[in-house]
Amino acid sequence: MSGNVEASGDRFRDRRERKYGYDFLDEVLVHCPRCDGCATVTPHPGVSADEKVAGYGSLDLHRRLRCTACGFFKDRKVDSAVVGSPVDPYFQRPVWLQTSCCGHVLWAYDVRHLDLLEAYVAAKAS
Repeated sequence: MSGNVEASGDRFRDRRERKYGYDFLDEVLVHCPRCDGCATVTPHPGVSADEKVAGYGSLDLHRRLRCTACGFFKDRKVDSAVVGSPVDPYFQRPVWLQTSCCGHVLWAYDVRHLDLLEAYVAAKAS
């Protein structure tokens, strides 16, 4: 199980370690706007540790979209982040990890988010 999921028998338990539960926004995998490869959206490297810790309740979120395949990068400063859809909250790029499932889109921000979804789906009902 990942660090965010606790196994209690076969029951799923999400231990949300952050106040708002957005544990997956420190790295979001997206489609690169230039080459359509897998790019990452991360906190801007020039952002202080204090601002990273303040996280999602603070204004002026500095993020960098970077693609290692083609070298594309773009920085953005936003004052809010809307979560809950298959686009990243900062650059509005489609997330990399998404697929069609039962007529809907199943998506995850990053591998840790995907692990959480897998643990939830694999858990037995209590």
